[in-house]
This record gives sequence, C-alpha cells and structure tokens, in this order.
Amino acid sequence: MGDGGRQPHPALHHRLSSAALPAGRHLVQRRRPASSVYKCGHRHGGRRGLRHFAGRAQGARSAVYAARLRTRDGVQEHSAFVYVEDASAVVVGGPASPLALQVSDVNKDYVFLAWQPPSADGGSPVEGYYVERRDLRRGEWVRCNERIRGACQCPMFGLQEGTVYQFRVCAVNRAGAGRPSKATEPVLAADPLRHTRTTGQIRAPFPPTNVLACEVSDTYVVLSWTEPEPRGREPLTFYVERSQAGKSSWELANLDTEVNSPRFPVFDLAKGKQYRFRVRSVNKYGVSDPSEPSAPVSLGKPQAAPAPPHSVVAVRDTHTSVLLQWQEPKEKDDILGYYLYYSESGHQDWKTVNNKPINKSRFTVHGLKNRKEYVFRLKSVSRAGNSNYSDESQPVLVKSAISVPSAPSAIALLLCTGAEMVLGWRAPACNGGDPVRGYYLDQMEKGASSWREVNVKPAKERLFEVCNLTSGHLYQFRVFAANMAGVGEPSEASEAFLCEKWTMPEPGCPYDVQFREVGNGSLVLLWAPPMYEGRSPVTGYFLEISQGDQSDNWTALNEGPICDTHYKVSGLQTGQTYRLRVLAVNEAGVGRASLPTEPVTAESRPGAKNIEIGVDNDGFIFLGYEADETDDESKFLWNKNYTEPIDAKRAQAETKKDGSVLTFTDPSEEDLGLYTVELSDSPNHSSSYDFTAEDLGRLKELSWQVRNPLIDLKSGWQVEVSDQGDVRLWLQTESLSDAAELRLIFNDREITGTPHRKINFDKDKGLLEILFDQLCRQDEGSYTAQLKDGRAKNQFTLVFVDQTFRQTLALADKKRRDHQRKSGPYFQEYLAWTISEDCELIIKCKVTNTNKDTSLKWLKDGAAVSRFVYDQSSGVSTLTIPQVTEKDAGSFRCEVSDGRGEDVSTLELLGDEYDKLLQQLGERSALSASPLKVQSTAVGLMLYCSLKYYMSFLKTSWLFKEKRIDQETRTKPGSNTEKVWIEICNPTENDKGKYILKMFDGKETRERHLDLSGQAFADALLEHQRLKQEAIAEKNRARVTKGLPDVVAIMEGKSLCLTCFVDGEPAPEVTWLRNDKEIAKHTQFDITKEPRCSTITINNVTMADSGKYSISVRNQFGAETVDVTVSVYKHGEEPPACAVEMGFYA
Repeated sequence: MGDGGRQPHPALHHRLSSAALPAGRHLVQRRRPASSVYKCGHRHGGRRGLRHFAGRAQGARSAVYAARLRTRDGVQEHSAFVYVEDASAVVVGGPASPLALQVSDVNKDYVFLAWQPPSADGGSPVEGYYVERRDLRRGEWVRCNERIRGACQCPMFGLQEGTVYQFRVCAVNRAGAGRPSKATEPVLAADPLRHTRTTGQIRAPFPPTNVLACEVSDTYVVLSWTEPEPRGREPLTFYVERSQAGKSSWELANLDTEVNSPRFPVFDLAKGKQYRFRVRSVNKYGVSDPSEPSAPVSLGKPQAAPAPPHSVVAVRDTHTSVLLQWQEPKEKDDILGYYLYYSESGHQDWKTVNNKPINKSRFTVHGLKNRKEYVFRLKSVSRAGNSNYSDESQPVLVKSAISVPSAPSAIALLLCTGAEMVLGWRAPACNGGDPVRGYYLDQMEKGASSWREVNVKPAKERLFEVCNLTSGHLYQFRVFAANMAGVGEPSEASEAFLCEKWTMPEPGCPYDVQFREVGNGSLVLLWAPPMYEGRSPVTGYFLEISQGDQSDNWTALNEGPICDTHYKVSGLQTGQTYRLRVLAVNEAGVGRASLPTEPVTAESRPGAKNIEIGVDNDGFIFLGYEADETDDESKFLWNKNYTEPIDAKRAQAETKKDGSVLTFTDPSEEDLGLYTVELSDSPNHSSSYDFTAEDLGRLKELSWQVRNPLIDLKSGWQVEVSDQGDVRLWLQTESLSDAAELRLIFNDREITGTPHRKINFDKDKGLLEILFDQLCRQDEGSYTAQLKDGRAKNQFTLVFVDQTFRQTLALADKKRRDHQRKSGPYFQEYLAWTISEDCELIIKCKVTNTNKDTSLKWLKDGAAVSRFVYDQSSGVSTLTIPQVTEKDAGSFRCEVSDGRGEDVSTLELLGDEYDKLLQQLGERSALSASPLKVQSTAVGLMLYCSLKYYMSFLKTSWLFKEKRIDQETRTKPGSNTEKVWIEICNPTENDKGKYILKMFDGKETRERHLDLSGQAFADALLEHQRLKQEAIAEKNRARVTKGLPDVVAIMEGKSLCLTCFVDGEPAPEVTWLRNDKEIAKHTQFDITKEPRCSTITINNVTMADSGKYSISVRNQFGAETVDVTVSVYKHGEEPPACAVEMGFYA
C-alpha cells in the first residue's frame, strides 16, 4: 500500500432530515478512531426522548438524525428519530409550549405571527394563547393581549420603528398558562421598501392604491395597500376609513392609532356585515384624496378544529420500535400534520411521541420497551388547534418482525483427519425474530472461482463435519443461517484451511466460547472442550483477556489451569470493553487459542434480574427467575453447573408469565450446587444461584411451616370492662377465610352463645369476642379458642381465675353502679378544697347531666349552708370561706337531685385533712407576707409585716442580731388577722441592728429581714421623739371633759345653771363667753371657778338671754372651746324638740 500500510479514515457525515447537519454553537461533533459522537448542547425545552443527546434541546428539533459512513466499499447509513420533550409544566396540568413560532410581513409598526399548537395539552383542551414581546433594549417580556386568542396566528400592531423585538407565545388551558415557546430570532421593525422606492419632488401626497384584505379571520381583518408612487421625501402616515357596504358615509377606523406602514388590523367589525375600506396618505403638507375603496370585506367563519385521523394500525418493526400507519381525514387542506401518543396497554399513561407535526400518514415510533404491549392514538394539527384524539390502535407487542437471520461469523477449524474437517462457528448476532432452524455450508478450494454446496439437509448444531476432502488441499468455507423467514446472508469466507491430518501433541482450540451473567465488573465465560485432545487428555484450560475491542495485547487471567468449562471472571472495570479467549492444556503443553469472543462491556443490563430462592404456597422449595423481554416462543433453559441437565425426578421447570420456576421435589444434599438459567432466544438474559447447605436447612424449616401453618396472632386474650359494667374478652388473629372454624372451650366443655354470654366471630378481621352483660362467679375459669382455617390452625387460652377474675368482677360492679348513678344528675368533679392567693378557703364541685328541675344544696355538719354559689350553665358550685377558723372545721356535704335520681359528694375537713388545710393556709399566708417595715409611735418603734390572713397556726418568732427576742418590758410582740408586729418601747442606740421575722407553716420556715441601722434608725428615732412630745402635749393640754349639752331650753323667768368639768396640767384658765364675747361680772350672772370645775348661773332669764354661750379653757399645752345654745321660751310654749330643758326658780 502506498501510504505505508495505513488505510485512510472513512468519511463520516451527520444529517438531519436528509440535510447536512453542521457543527455550531449548539451542535458539537466529536470523532474518535472507530466512533463519532454528535452532541446537542443547551437549547430551549426539556430533556427526554431517544437517548442520543445530552443537555436540553428545542422541541422543534425532533427529527430523524442519521450518520452516513462513506468507504471504498460504498455508503452505509444509520438513522434514529430523536424526540425532545418539553420541560415540566409551570402549573400542574398546564399545557406544553407552542411550537414553530414564525414572524412574517415585517413592517415599521406591524408584524404577523403564526405558530403550531403544543403536542401535550396537560389533560384539558387548550383554550387559547397569550402573545408576549420584548424590546431588546429593555429586556423584559410584556404581554400583548389581555384576552386569550383562539387561533394559532395573529397580527401585532403598534410597534416602534427602529426597535428590535422578540416574540413568544404561551398556551392556556383550564389549569393556567404553560411554559412559553422558544423566542423568535430578533426582528427589526423597519420599512421593507426603503431601499427600492422613489421619492420625487412632490409636497402634498398622492393617495395609496390597491387596498385589500390580506388576512381574514373570524375576529379581525388585516388591510394592506400600496404606498403612492412617488411618495415624496417627507415621512408618510395613513388614515384608514371604513363604511358599511351600500352606505355613502365614511368613518375613521384608526381614531387613536397612528398608522406608519401599509398594514392595519381591524378588530371591531360586526359579524355578518360587509365593509369597504379606503386609505389616505398624510405628510406635513397635508392629506391626500382617498384611495379607491376596497372590495366588500366581512369577517370570516370561525376556524373549526380538524377531524382526527382514523384507522390507526400499529405493526411490529424492531425490538424497540413500531411502524404506525393511519388514514388522514377527508378535509385535510388546513392540517399541518399529526401528533402521536403512546401508552402501555392497560395503563392509560399517555406520552407524546413527537413535538413536530408529522405530515405523512406513517411513522416509526422508536424508544419503546422490548416485549411490552402498546396502544397508540393521534391528533390532527392545524392553526385552529388540535383535533380530538383518534380511536386507539389495537395493542401491539414490541418485538422485531420476523426476517432472515444475520450472517454467522468466526468459522474455526476444530479437527482435521486428512479427509474430513470439523468446523465450528459463531451464531448470528440477530436471529431475525425467529429461532435459527439450521445452517448450510459452502466450500471452495483455494484458487477456484465458485462455491460448492456442502449440505442439503440443514445442520442443527453450530458444528459440522465436512467429508470427502483431498489431503494437502486448501479449503475455504462459508455458513448460512436459516429460520422460518428463509436463509440469510452468508458469513465472510473463512481463512484457507489446509486439509492435513493433525498429529501435534498439544490439544486443539476450545470452541463455542460464550458469555453469561454479564454485570458490573464481572461475567461468566462458557466454552466447549477441543475436539482434538492431542496425544494425551486435556487437563485444564487457561483464559486470556484483552482490554478494548481490537487490541491484541492478551493477558493471562489464571495462573493454574481450570478444570471446568466455565469460569466467573471478576475484578473487571465497570463500563470497560473486553475480549477473551480460551486455551486447552495437556501433558504436552498449551494448545491453540480459541477465536476471541465478541467485544463485551462489563456492566449490568438495565432491568437485569437475579435468581431468587424461596418456598411456594404448597411448601415446595423453588428457584425463580424473572425476565422482561419474553414471549410465547421464549424458553428458559435450566442447568446445573452450566452444562449438566436437570434431573426431572428431582426438579421440574415451569414457565410462567415473564419468568420461570424450578421446583424441587424433595431436596437433599444431592441437589446442592450451582444452578443456571438463560433465555433460549436471548442468552444474555441469564443468571445463576449457588444452592448451599445453609439455604437447604433454612428453607426446609420454612417449608415445614408452610405445610403446617399456624394462624398468626395479632393480639392475645384481652379483658376489658365498659363504662356500663359489661365485660369483654377478646383476641385477634390474622384475617381468616369464610371457611374458618371455631371451637370455644370453657373449663373443658365446649360452649356457645347465650343471652348472658354472647360470642362474636369476625372472620375477615380475625376478631373473637365473648361479651358478658353481667359477670358473675360462675364465669370464672379458663377459656380456650381453637381455630382452623384450611391447613392452618392454632389455639389460644385465657386463664380467667383468682385475683384477675376478682379484680375484673369488682371493677365491673363498680362501673355498673356508677353508670346507674349517672342516669340522672351526678358529680363530674367531687367536693375538693383549695386555698386561694388571698388565703381564702374555696370548696368546689361540678355537676353534669342537669336540667331545669335539678336542685343543689350544701350542708355542714347536717345544717344547711346558704352562702354557696352555683352556676347552672357550667355546673360549677363553690363555697368560699374568707378567714378560716376552728369553727369552720367539720363535715361538708353537697347533694344534687331531680326526678331522675340524685348524687352526693362529701368532704371531711377534720383531723389530718383539717391539719393539711391549716398547713396550706399557713404556707399561703407566709407567701403573702410583705417585707418588714418600721413605724414610729409615741411609745417607741413598731416593726411589722402585713399578710393576707394571719392565723395562730402560723408560728412566728422575732430575732435581733441573730438572737431570739423574748417578751420583755421593752419588747412587746403582737398580731391581728392582717399584721404581725413587735413594739420596741423607749428605743435607744442599743436597739440598732438587723431584725428577722421567722414564720413556720408546719413544713417550711420563711423569713423577712430589716436592717434597722444608720439613717433608717436615726429617722425612725427622730419621728418617735416627735410623736412622744405630741403625746405628752395632748395628755396635758387644757380640755373640757364633760358638762354642756348642745342646746338647752329654759322658760322665761327661771334661772339657768351650766356646769362644766375641765382638765389640764397646769390647771387651765377658764373664760365664759356670750355670743363670742367674754361675760363681765354682772348681777344677772354668777360665775364660780374651781380647779377642775366651773359654773355659770343666769338669774331670772328673759327672752333677751337667748343665744350662744361658750366656755374656753387654756394652758401652755393648748386650748379648747365648747359651745351651748340657750333657747328661752315663754310660759305656755313648747320648748324646742332638740333641746335639753333646764332651769329652776330662784
């Protein structure tokens, strides 16, 4: 070869829907020596579908992708359909994104949008669309329509000239708005004719021409016209006028809108009416004449959704694809294509096949699961929306359609005798969907030009002896595989084999090398012994491995020879590709290597299953294997140690749906070993299990339990007493069948239900109950429930005697009485006492089940109590005793009654209970104690502590400088119900220091402290001295002690004598006054003064002597004045009622 033996790389081209696929920003092509990868980078949309792309791709990119390989021998092409699914909906049940959004008819202020409806509606029909636009300078998306638009097209008006826009569309259904479509490429709003028009030297513009409706729908009309020619140099706008057909009046159609381009959408037309339109040109010099009117225009008919396709037929194609065909509807002019949907049969879990409408009536659906059954349905797609779903296709099983097998490969010479050659070969990679029924061989001597048939009858095995050969000649062979579909292509011709008798001492090559149980990092290799052993028998085998699919760098796997014809290869790198080969060895040495295996990747097949061991419902030990990709023709091949057939007397294999079970008759140690299983038409579906002695022991125990089952117990015997006093004995087992049987034994005697003792047996819940309406002594004993359900049985015993029985009987009696009590009003809370924070005793109870006739009364020691409170709405009644004394001890009773019955509650506040009350009262009193305070008095200093309620039960003691203060002449402790104190008489400097009051409530001692020293003592002492002086002054001051009434009455002519007693030290000075004036000595008045007494006599009283008389006493410590009113009345008159009558005749 002219290039040094190197062959040129073949030319590889990637294509999309028959067009070359260039690499770019989103698509990257990577080539390796023997492969090529095309990657689709980040694009708009979700990720799913045919699994050839990484990243996210736009739904519109769903298409057929192909790789075309051009070599010297010709062109080979492989293709696949790639489906790109939308991202998940933004709202649950929301529709997918609209597709293929296009912009057309771009003008200065107008564009026209059209798109395709989404393939997935989210479960409810698409009701319409929102259109959004974005000014690239601002960056934010703005919704263009407040109301959703029904059709998949619409005009966009009011754009700004010179602005670059992008547009996108969201579909809306009952759940809400879905994800937006892919945004359009940036669009510049500009005049498309600016480079071609002529301007001319004109000022006032000419009218436009050719006014017509370029787009008509059921909701709008888009008008177009031709600009005047020439148009002038000045900027031109337009007035659009309209008139109903048949009328002569015209009105402006664009009242609030400036029209800058020769396009204008009109939305406010009335349905069923015809209109004519005309247009005027406008520039700064004026307005042109109107154009010629358009032809009559009216709104179009609403676009109806298309009819769905029909006659949907699914046909088997490959092991992962199905060919789908359908009949198009009769009216198909507006149909853009079809959306396809599939679901596993019986699941109703529909998935979308394509996001780009298929415009043909057949399509191959890829990416399906082999051996699964599917149904299909379609929708027609148009601008008016999607049709309803078509009828479902008949179910189809995904499986390759039957075709001829592919070519066998790897022809090897296994033995040569000089006249015969034994050949072996590798099975076809694809059997065409039907098992290979036989093989045909051709032979050709080297140098000949034609092949000669070797066998007419097909060879059943991949091994054949070719006879009648000539020794010393070279022969080539080729092999054909045949199945029900016919004979396939021939294999590649073998190398030229020399027909010469083998005499070498080493063995020939092993053959039929196969893989089993390929998993992550491991596989099992099987092979057949060489047909030529050499001069001595084969003693073992060596295995060699090569990493990669073409490398000839072989490495030994085992140091010593392997005796078996199978071997588990471990320690491989997961995901790495390998080839293996086997060499036989005898006493003479190592023989020829087998042909290398096909490349194999050391990774588990998705969904691969392992053999599981267990015990069936009949107690038989079994090995089970599940396989996903099976059909009626699949066979499961069970072996022991890969090659030994299963003894039918010891185990039976049975094929079930999606699997096979090998059931042992009576397993023993003879059945231990390695068991293998594989699918006849798919050997790569294989597994093995090592049945060990440990498994045998464990499963035999489980087998015995299955054949001799026990009814499982959920809850053993329980004893319950209801609020009414009824007794329930019960137990619960697992759920039982309707055929379950019960025998109930009481004290060795079978019993049944009676009115006194009811027996309930709920088989479905496994619940057994024995109900006693009134338990009695005759019910004491043992209860045994004997249960049987098919083969399963069990019995459960309750020993209901002695203390357990007695306690239950007592509780039932108590609850029965309590239930009877509660038939009328009763105490929900019995009498109980508490001490409040204010040291009050509160006795409280609560009654319930009362009515308007219910009465409640309190008693203490048999006497009625009236000061209680009863709230009938809440049922709470309280008796509050503000200050507890010994007379409050006693027996309290509360009675509630009406016509239905009565209830009583008692409380004994005597003995220990009363002591407990006093202790808590003392505790509460001590807790209420205020801090120690000092109060100055005339006698001395008083230290005191205020309490909510003090009682003698609270023991108090006073300490001064940590020493107890005993009662002395100068210290006098005291107390009342609100205060505890100690009085220090005539305090001196020696009384300064820390004072402590200790209070003992019977359990705890609490203290209050006061540091009476420093300024606090000085201030208190000063105040005491002040009060003491005030007391002395008050004691010695002049005062009137007794003698004068407030008012006296005297008859005219009599004499009045008023005497007063006075006190004070020194003796006070006495002065009498009349009407606040001192009475001088006079013959009418006689005044006497003694040390402690003074008298005034008024002789021969006249009416003029009436008035106010006063006595005033005074000494150095104070003064006092006492008044008396003298009322003189005439003889025969009545004295005043309020006066004291006095007087005598002189």
